[in-house]
Amino acid sequence: MTLRTDDELDAALAALAEAEGLSRQEVVRRAVLDRLAALEHRQLVEESAHQNAERWRDVLDRLGSV
Repeated sequence: MTLRTDDELDAALAALAEAEGLSRQEVVRRAVLDRLAALEHRQLVEESAHQNAERWRDVLDRLGSV
């Protein structure tokens, strides 16, 4: 895969790779995997919140009417 970068991204990538002692490819690889993990986690949290809101709707409604 070829990744096209602008000067700003190239400098940031080089600095990060140097600071972490990794190759540029590994920095990009980890960034993509971290971003995917964060997205999946956010989706699980939203799904869980929705399920619990449905499960406890009657209790939440009663608490809201006090």
